[in-house]
Amino acid sequence: MVKKGAEKISRTQEVVAREYTIHLHKCLHHVGFKKRAPRAVKSVKEFAQKMMGTKDVRIDVKLNKHLWAHGVKAVDRRVRVRLSRKRNDDEDAKEKLYTLCTHVPVDSYKGLGVTVVDE
Repeated sequence: MVKKGAEKISRTQEVVAREYTIHLHKCLHHVGFKKRAPRAVKSVKEFAQKMMGTKDVRIDVKLNKHLWAHGVKAVDRRVRVRLSRKRNDDEDAKEKLYTLCTHVPVDSYKGLGVTVVDE
């Protein structure tokens, strides 16, 4: 039972970094060839919003190049990403935190789960 005077701590306000494997093949099912890579970028942004709870999501240049590496229609089935929730230093920013998505190169996706990364 929670005491009346105890404050609830919001976990979405912490600065944290985690590594996820995103299954893009599910997201790109029934998507036309010329829209697959742009939809993959949107899917990564949507996934980051869900997992980190921030509206402001920024994709790293290397992750964008990795998603577009085989062209517009031949996107990889899976991608390993590091999602870092960081503080926004802009004075006129709408949100205090933003999420930075970076690519993590791996040899195999077997047995990888969600891992918390110390930065």
